[in-house]
Amino acid sequence: MAIKKSLLALACLVTFAGNSCRVSEPPPETLKDAYKDHFLIGVAIGRFQLSGRDSMGLMLLEKQFNSITADNMMKWERIHPNPGIYNFEPADQFVEFGEKHDMDMVGHCLVWHNQTPAWVFQDESGNPTVRDTLLQRMHDHIFTVVGRYRGKVHAWDVVNEAIGDDGQMRRTPWSEIIGDDYVQKAIEYAREADPGAILILNDYSLPNPEKRDGMVRLVKDLQSRGVKVDAIGMQGHYQLYYPSTDHLEAAIRAFAELGCRVVITEMDINVLPNPTGRVDADVARQEEFQSRYNPYTAGLPDSVQLQLAEQYGRLFTVFVRNADKIDRVTFWGIHDGSSWKNNFPVRGRTNYPLLYDRQYQPKLAFDYVMKAAAGSD
Repeated sequence: MAIKKSLLALACLVTFAGNSCRVSEPPPETLKDAYKDHFLIGVAIGRFQLSGRDSMGLMLLEKQFNSITADNMMKWERIHPNPGIYNFEPADQFVEFGEKHDMDMVGHCLVWHNQTPAWVFQDESGNPTVRDTLLQRMHDHIFTVVGRYRGKVHAWDVVNEAIGDDGQMRRTPWSEIIGDDYVQKAIEYAREADPGAILILNDYSLPNPEKRDGMVRLVKDLQSRGVKVDAIGMQGHYQLYYPSTDHLEAAIRAFAELGCRVVITEMDINVLPNPTGRVDADVARQEEFQSRYNPYTAGLPDSVQLQLAEQYGRLFTVFVRNADKIDRVTFWGIHDGSSWKNNFPVRGRTNYPLLYDRQYQPKLAFDYVMKAAAGSD
């Protein structure tokens, strides 16, 4: 019986054309296989996975993805919490895992105004430090962290969220103490620390025309100073209704016209009511919990599952259409239970932003993403 079944399965894969026959390949079953001719498929991971506490998530990671991004373990507050003190153990585990499984690795992130200890910006009296001191701290941090993983971590989110929602340079301690050229200095330091690494400017809401244009101005200014930006990271923290495919595609093409590669980073889609209507990803923003903003505690209705799937399908259709410009698409979490969107911008909610549910099962959205790889949505 087993032999008959095997022969039947083989016969189903063989088609005849005249006197010749052709063996059809079975359709891909994993994201990384479905997109192998388009771009890398990545995911953000952390200690929860690397420690083995999320063993099911780890199995999905190994099967479905070929790129990993460090979610928190390489942020300044975790890897360099105090002057002269570094905690490399989690980041070392991340790199060891990536090497073991032959995965593309992304370090996130070197310079950011959030999740950076206060001492970085202060003098001994707790007052704002001066430009030269802050530049030296930035230099030492980048050379220490990037230097440790030189030739191992393939890409770095060098500066995170440098552009404000209005398209102007964001006012942060980095820009206020150093000046707007802090971005240039960060890229130069990272380039010197690892000339072979891909250096990325990473930001959210880049499909918005004002913010897109602000990023274009920044990159052009850097290029005029002889500073190369390898890639623009477009944080994919999206909504069921946002972004429009036209704005998304316009941003991808605008960045490619600069000579930059595009990476879609931090991909997830919020399905819950938005208290303010804002579509940013500013982690400093937190809204008060109200039950009306947490309507799906017992599960996601089929109608919303379909909306989520359709939006993923639309977005990935754009990505596939522009695959010659895109190097990677990275999801910000493996499954719904591991998503930061359960706590942003309202803590304690039950969100469903990813392709796998809390039972580690693929959702309808997974099927739509797989179809988009084949050119059908």
